[in-house]
Amino acid sequence: QLADTLHVDVREFMADESDQLAEELMEVLADPALEDADVKNTDVRVLTETQPGLARTLVGLYRRWRGAEESEQQLRALLAEGGVTDGPLDGDQAQRLPSEEVNDLIQRRMNHFDPLERAAEGLWDVHELKQEALFEGLARVLADEHRVAVRVAEAAEMGGYLRRFDATRRDLVLAETLPQHARTFQMAHQLALLGQGDALDEIAADPGLSTQASRTLARMVLANYFGGAVLMPYGRFLEAAEAERYDLELLGHRFRTSFEQVCHRLTTLRRPGAEGVPFHLVKTDTAGNISKRFSGSGIRFPRYSSGCARWNVNAAFMNPGRIRTQLSVMPGGEEYFCVARTISRRLGGWREAEIVHAIGLGCRVEFAGRVVYADGLDLDKGEIIPIGTNCRTCERLSCAHRAFPSLTSALRLDENERRVSFYDSGEEVGEG
Repeated sequence: QLADTLHVDVREFMADESDQLAEELMEVLADPALEDADVKNTDVRVLTETQPGLARTLVGLYRRWRGAEESEQQLRALLAEGGVTDGPLDGDQAQRLPSEEVNDLIQRRMNHFDPLERAAEGLWDVHELKQEALFEGLARVLADEHRVAVRVAEAAEMGGYLRRFDATRRDLVLAETLPQHARTFQMAHQLALLGQGDALDEIAADPGLSTQASRTLARMVLANYFGGAVLMPYGRFLEAAEAERYDLELLGHRFRTSFEQVCHRLTTLRRPGAEGVPFHLVKTDTAGNISKRFSGSGIRFPRYSSGCARWNVNAAFMNPGRIRTQLSVMPGGEEYFCVARTISRRLGGWREAEIVHAIGLGCRVEFAGRVVYADGLDLDKGEIIPIGTNCRTCERLSCAHRAFPSLTSALRLDENERRVSFYDSGEEVGEG
């Protein structure tokens, strides 16, 4: 009835779930340990469409196997170092990393948690907070509501910590190495732990969080979510984002936040009736490790391997600090507009190494006209870059960036020929 009222074809949701399951199963089969498996892309599609329960079971078995492998590696390392454990390694707990379970929770909830949004807005209203004096305002809330004193300490006193809260002394200490926006964020994070415990516990009770470690991590991630909602209150931030056409740097100046904080906040604007552009976000390091991912646009991110080398976020490292734009198309024909930029920080003095990551933020092409960075681009006929999820599941055999053979077709080699890609058989698979 809802589908009829909203004029939505329910089959679209079914297809999307099937596609996502097929993509994940293909990535599982891309593991080098399974490279002898004679399974084609069409076989996976048929399985996920006709036997989705069996497909999910196979993915679950793979996760358990990976967990057992990681447990064995940990045990070998402990034995080699002569170390001891507090008890046996739990194979059931190792089957899924807490970070994976929390990421899945965020994805299921579309990275929007309305109780925390409302609480953050209420904090502004009740305490009459001001943007230009938010640090002082939050310090006042901590003192008045929770009897907590805030102070900034020198790096030597902190001993490597950025934030320390002493519940007995009611003392919140922040490191001097934190920039002002980070200090304010840490105060808002602490306010979530002190004042939003019931809301955090209710969300963290999600059955998808199978261990105490997962639930604890979820509470920490949700406290960060609340921190972002306090620094950038929903209504005011959405209004500014739309008015400035999602100018990331301008929004950062207005709300006194970092580039990463703005990008992350934009992915949370999913309030029914007051939605922003549905963005996806990915954060990666120079080695290609993905430390943060969220897909509000429908793009697929790899779960068990590195991503496509042609992603804009990877190219960002070639031009540090500069925003790069890209029009891209996935093998299935989905088109995206993305921006990417490096971010860096040094948590200490000169002797501390600089930490560099790249942030990628993107949306489907049909939303790109609302984003200032798309100005001047021909969104219909402009240069569009073919990308994929990763090499092993990508159907584009002739890609010069290909690092591994594709599972989508048999590997045919001729020692008398050499194409751009070593694994190109000359029989390109179609886009669909």
